[in-house]
Amino acid sequence: MSRLRITEIFFSLQGETRTVGLPTVFIRLTGCPLRCSYCDTAYAFQGGTWLDLDDILKEVAKYRAHYVTVTGGEPLAQKACLELLTRLCDADYEVSLETSGALSVAEVDQRVVKVVDVKTPGSNEVEKNHYQNIEYLLPHDQIKFVICNRHDYDWAKQIIEQYQLTHRCQVLFSPSYEEQSAGQLADWILEDQLSVRLQIQLHKFLWGEAKGR
Repeated sequence: MSRLRITEIFFSLQGETRTVGLPTVFIRLTGCPLRCSYCDTAYAFQGGTWLDLDDILKEVAKYRAHYVTVTGGEPLAQKACLELLTRLCDADYEVSLETSGALSVAEVDQRVVKVVDVKTPGSNEVEKNHYQNIEYLLPHDQIKFVICNRHDYDWAKQIIEQYQLTHRCQVLFSPSYEEQSAGQLADWILEDQLSVRLQIQLHKFLWGEAKGR
């Protein structure tokens, strides 16, 4: 039977993306091949507990939630993640996948909302971007840029134009927590009249950087 190494499964409010504020079950997988400068889940790089997919589904079912987010770490670093995503969709959950964009999303179930983080220069992992993923994006998917500074912002604008990202799916700009002013980023977006959504990590305003929130 397939199994995955899990850091935590918890129930909280979605802090980002288009379902922000909605009660959601989060499944955080262990392990990540990247080391982004702004990472806030380094505790998921190692450790964790091996769980069968049946046990994961049972744990998710304890909560009366319609939304499930599979995150990490980098969830696609574990092959059985693809099977988990499909089984969650089959169980009639609305499923999203938070991925670094460094690994292929080609085999992700098309019912899943893919939230692909395009790494900016400020992340120190820009060379890991797997741009071939763009061709697999569907209209319900989302692309996220974590903006650390003005250089990241200008770089993200160029990538949006180069790949015509706003014509493929929704684009999210997120200010790097305690590094880039959200107000300043909002001003830049308005000044350039970008067709992107500014998002602020709701969970950090509610609970700071507490684990499992």
